[in-house]
Amino acid sequence: MKISGFTFLRNTSKLYYPVVESILSALPIVEEFVIALGEGDKDDNTEEIINKINSNKIKIIKTKWDTKKYPRGMIHAQQTDIAKNACKGDWLLYLQGDELIHEKDYEEIIFNCKKYKANLFVDGFLFSYFHFYGSYNYYFRDHCWYPYEIRIIRNNNQIHSFESAQSFRKIPNFDGVNYRNKSGSSKLNVIKLNASIYHYGWVRPPKLMLKKRKYFSITHRGIKSTKHEYRKYDEEYDYGRIDFCLKFKDKHPSVMSKKIREIYWEKSLRFSGPAVLGRPKAKHEKIKYRLIIFIERFFFGGKVVSGHKNYNLMKLP
Repeated sequence: MKISGFTFLRNTSKLYYPVVESILSALPIVEEFVIALGEGDKDDNTEEIINKINSNKIKIIKTKWDTKKYPRGMIHAQQTDIAKNACKGDWLLYLQGDELIHEKDYEEIIFNCKKYKANLFVDGFLFSYFHFYGSYNYYFRDHCWYPYEIRIIRNNNQIHSFESAQSFRKIPNFDGVNYRNKSGSSKLNVIKLNASIYHYGWVRPPKLMLKKRKYFSITHRGIKSTKHEYRKYDEEYDYGRIDFCLKFKDKHPSVMSKKIREIYWEKSLRFSGPAVLGRPKAKHEKIKYRLIIFIERFFFGGKVVSGHKNYNLMKLP
């Protein structure tokens, strides 16, 4: 039984992605780690940073992004598929550039990959999520932030990345272009692992968080300005009320220790006052969803009511 790791990257070095840490978190359990590396801006040195890892498991495929052919974030799915299609393992572990796995979960992952290798009804594995927000001490896991997602899939050419590369679906007659078309596709049958994805995409210096949001808007909406999002302050991202988050009381993956020590903006985070300053409210800040989250946390023990579910959860021995 072999596991391949894969991801897509572009301009990650300049946007504070924990790329090195992400790759290092996967290397101990994968036979290879395939990266679709998009041509970035002149000041992006992602390739140089990756090469410093100095691992013969890492395989880089250089690409160019075509956001006209793949609009609305579908370029992320197309790039994910490029890396996926180059993998040779029986199972494929997908980590985006801001996601890590914890070394305490290695045994769980390997055990289940071996256990279900011959069971072709199992298409993949589901992970729980910690969505860290503002700092490494606070996270979301509620109605507004997907609590679970598929991050290991079987090496099957009918399985493709979906929408903006958040998840995967089985698409037997895929046209290679429309990653948002559900017609003719089906959800994957997955087993839920007792393992988590540590998502650090919302932990950045406020200036770089704003910069990342602008890149996101260009890729997903085809616009070159976020003026509609920032009316009063346009220099830094306002994380809003951090007391809306949950307090993280466990340990992070060990490879994150240096990055965590380097945080310097935590004192600027707010725990009172208005929900946001100078930008529209995020979903988790709106009154409707604050009420739903309250009900989830205090009446359902934190279990998410309804919400995103792009998979068929299987219960097998």
